[in-house]
Amino acid sequence: MKVFLTILILVVIVLLAVAIWQLYRRSVRLMNRLQLERAFTNISHELLTPLTVVSASVERLRGQEPRFAQEYALMDLNIDRMVRLLQEILETSKSQAGELKLLVSQGDVMHYISQTALCLEPLLAKQGQTFTIQCNPKSMMGWIDTDKLDKIIYNLLSNAAKYTPQGGKVALSVQTNKTYDHVIIKVADTGIGMSEKQLKHLFQRFYDGDYRKMKTSGTGLGLPLTRDLVFLHGGNIDCESKEGQGTTFTVTLPISKEAFTASQIDDSHQIDITKPRTTILDVAKLLPETETVEPKKLMETADDDTYRILLVEDNIELLMLMRTLLSGRYHVHTAQNGREALNILGSEELDLVISDVMMPEMDGNELTARIKGDPNTSHLPVILLTAKTQEEDRKHSLLIGADDYITKPFRMGDLELRINNIIENRKRIRREYKSQTVEETRLKTRVATPTPDEEFLRRAVDCVYSHLDDSDFDREAFASAMGASASTLYNKLRSITGLNVSAFIRDIRMKEAKRLAQTQPDLRVSDLAYKVGFKDPKYFSTCFKKEFGMQPSEFIEQMGSL
Repeated sequence: MKVFLTILILVVIVLLAVAIWQLYRRSVRLMNRLQLERAFTNISHELLTPLTVVSASVERLRGQEPRFAQEYALMDLNIDRMVRLLQEILETSKSQAGELKLLVSQGDVMHYISQTALCLEPLLAKQGQTFTIQCNPKSMMGWIDTDKLDKIIYNLLSNAAKYTPQGGKVALSVQTNKTYDHVIIKVADTGIGMSEKQLKHLFQRFYDGDYRKMKTSGTGLGLPLTRDLVFLHGGNIDCESKEGQGTTFTVTLPISKEAFTASQIDDSHQIDITKPRTTILDVAKLLPETETVEPKKLMETADDDTYRILLVEDNIELLMLMRTLLSGRYHVHTAQNGREALNILGSEELDLVISDVMMPEMDGNELTARIKGDPNTSHLPVILLTAKTQEEDRKHSLLIGADDYITKPFRMGDLELRINNIIENRKRIRREYKSQTVEETRLKTRVATPTPDEEFLRRAVDCVYSHLDDSDFDREAFASAMGASASTLYNKLRSITGLNVSAFIRDIRMKEAKRLAQTQPDLRVSDLAYKVGFKDPKYFSTCFKKEFGMQPSEFIEQMGSL
């Protein structure tokens, strides 16, 4: 427990550091730019030291408690992200102050570029994009500043990933000119492209582009810094783009020793092609491990208080953090967009959906509308999470049918409070239903104009009663007899009665056993068990005592003495 708390504290430290970057980006528009850049340059320097301590602490914890692999991966990803944001601030400030320095070394330029690009493959794989790398020739010696080239490749490829839809293509190609003293690097994508107006502002700092359209995020510093780094290297950068077709960036860099001054050349070190500086954490490390218990088996053995939550969030680290924090109390399913969520809704038994609003493929509002518009899922509570803070956005989501709405950033305690409120309502419904006899339930549902829920409950009660002495009548048989999927049956019964499917069947059997014991006190316990569908009288006695506080034999004896 102590280690787990330590992990959470370290994650919070990193996330707070990210918040400082957001403060920088907003504040720099409002105050004296030079003063702010100096102040945040100092802050960046100061933050890099504790981030190094955090990183070292993660490594130490990994050695001591290797079982928290996903949590360590989550922290590594956020530490890497924060370091890159801070480095962008530092590099941008240095560039504006004319303090950026070039230091080139000799090595296999083609190999270094290809290996560095390969490190970004998980980033594009996460986006579901096809990524290709082509170098011609495959090997060639030259002089480059690996630190600057690393940032150029990272920014161009991450930019391509942001603006290319799932299933699109991103390609990096490198070739030399005829005199072999320059390399020409092209990054092409099949993304949304840009208009002529957008191209004019492409290298303007803090230009937002179409981040909102693609439901992603950005700093507005990446491409301006890339251009500065290319120019520092004595090269050129061009961009061609067509709306709806894609974008191609072309970077030309000199690689001959003669292209650089003596102060820019480092003769003492060769390029280490085995250690490209760009490292993107393998996203697979953050994904949920294969469940040790099959979902169906878990649902059969779980008690009525094991609630099932679907988390829908395209930010993989936030998704995994929420899953880690909630999985101790709930059975948690995860999805990264609305379409994935709908597939899970069609096959899994759920009690609650928690979804981000802004996501690719299908956003949270559309997902909510689909859930509430389907009679099989309309009763499922939906909590929406969003960075939108406008009142009209909240009203729009609530009008669609969302049961609750939480703005980011939020406290996990607040989210758990909303979850608990919904679950407590389900428990209240369960207590009310269990306090009724079967006949009372039947009378309530046999009204002149029953609601859809009343009609469904009447059919469900009658269905179980018609198979009361069938010990093989289980969840699957019940769903088949009702003409519904197992997940639909679960969702409907949970919302109407607060009980899961197995508990609903058992509840009716127990109530009928009690009625029979009251009206036929001469029944033997074994006969009573068989009449209500139990194969094993001992197990029946255990269930009866749990439900009514005494053994069936004691209850029958009590009834006989009245």
